[in-house]
Formats: sequence, C-alpha cells, structure tokens
Amino acid sequence: MEDILRMAQGVLRSTPQRWMSLAELHPDLFRRKPAPKEWSAFDCLQHLVDTERGVFPPRIGRLLRGEDFPAFDPDSQGTIAAGDLRPAELAREFGRLRWESLALLSRLGPADLGRKSRHAELGVVTLGELIHEWAGHDLMHTVQGERAILQPFIEGCGPWKPYFADHVAAKKT
Repeated sequence: MEDILRMAQGVLRSTPQRWMSLAELHPDLFRRKPAPKEWSAFDCLQHLVDTERGVFPPRIGRLLRGEDFPAFDPDSQGTIAAGDLRPAELAREFGRLRWESLALLSRLGPADLGRKSRHAELGVVTLGELIHEWAGHDLMHTVQGERAILQPFIEGCGPWKPYFADHVAAKKT
C-alpha cells in the first residue's frame, strides 16, 4: 500500500462511528458472548479502548524515540468484561481516545514509517508495520463484535441457517 498513513487514518477514523451505531443495540445483544470463552461485542469494544489507552499511541512514541517496547496480553493487562459502563458510554470513551490518537497520527509523515524498534516477542518492527497492524486490529475486532451480535439471529432463522454456515461461532468448551 502506497499511502498507508492516509488509508489507515480513514479506517481508524471510521471505527468509532461504527461502534457508536452498534452500541445503540439492545444491551443484552451487545453483551452476549457468541460462544463460551469468546468475546462479546462489549468485550471487543473494551479491548479497543484498552489498546487505545495503552498500546498503539504509546508504541508510536517508543518507535519515534527508538525505544523497545513490551508485548501486550489482553487477558492479563486489559480490562475485558470490566463492564459497569453502558455500551454507548464505552463507545463515546473510545471515540474520545481515538480523536487524540488521530491527532498523533496526523503529525507523522512517510519518512517516519521506516523507524524501527524491538517488540519483546516479535523482534524488530517498523512504524509502518505498526500502522498496518493498528488498522487491521480495528477492523478485525469490529468484525468480531458484529459476528457476536449476529449469533442469535443465525440461531433463530430456521431454514435459512445453512446460508450463515461460515459465520456460526463454534461452541467451545
């Protein structure tokens, strides 16, 4: 991708709007886990808030300074299922944090994309790779949240259920 900064900013700018729309759904639907040990839409959004607070913007700073950075384990470092907030409140918090992140991204230029640092698990990474990962991470967890919301509708659609076979959450134990 030639202009990853512009394309990634477009994805990152659109994500809070998508989550604001999803957060308007019935709270039970938004918090419903698609299968045991899988994340609900709420869990996915909480994870995006966690990474907006403590992963992507701090990593950009470390890359710009040439500092190494640690891995992030959402199961031990995140606040998954900490959920006293209503979905719309969490989505607004995500939007506020993202606005700050977009301001940070707007100060980057193509020459910054080659800056390198060492990730504790992955080794040497570039700022350009991190930007790709950030946009992909947003899209992946948004789709994951939408897939969680989709499950009760698949379950209740009777003879149409085979049309959704590729989207059924496996019932893990």
